[in-house]
Amino acid sequence: MEEAKGVVKHIVIGKFKDDITPQRIEELIKAYANLVNLIPPMKSFQWGNDVSAENLHQGFTHVFESTFESTEGVAEYVAHPAHVEYANLLLPSLEKVIVIDYKPTIVKF
Repeated sequence: MEEAKGVVKHIVIGKFKDDITPQRIEELIKAYANLVNLIPPMKSFQWGNDVSAENLHQGFTHVFESTFESTEGVAEYVAHPAHVEYANLLLPSLEKVIVIDYKPTIVKF
């Protein structure tokens, strides 16, 4: 196994509060995706809803994945004013959240 060179994935797993409307969730997701245009170290953004048949989601409903070229890029992103402003909108809308940064490991057989 070898760690992917430089690539870092930033994963946010969340559950929106019950009183947050679907329209507001859509607005927040679009604003999250737009951070790619505002923060140079952020290279890509994807998101999705839980669709697991295993029912092990523990109430978490949304997954957001951003890609960076380095851990320094993640640190720059976290401190960037556009991210700080966005986090101040998103976090109060979430009932619970997990954030994980990792370097993908490639498995070769």
